[in-house]
Amino acid sequence: MILIDPPNVSGHGRMWSHLASDESYDELHTFARLAGIPVRGFDRDHYDVPAEWYDEVVALGALPVTSRELVGRLRAAGLRRRKTVSGRQD
Repeated sequence: MILIDPPNVSGHGRMWSHLASDESYDELHTFARLAGIPVRGFDRDHYDVPAEWYDEVVALGALPVTSRELVGRLRAAGLRRRKTVSGRQD
């Protein structure tokens, strides 16, 4: 399932949501292409989505969840990729 959390992260003068899949990266990339989200928005295990796109992404079928639930579902699916430390994935 495609998940999106509320736009609650600031950066570059905007607020951002995270778009993720709890099934596969293929599902995530396919949905992102459908939504017109640029590849450069992909960060390890999610896409960063500007707040002004939130309603449109939900209308396309992303399930709104809390940030905590999004991370929990990524972990449960084995799809969570943490930031690298010394060049390795944790």
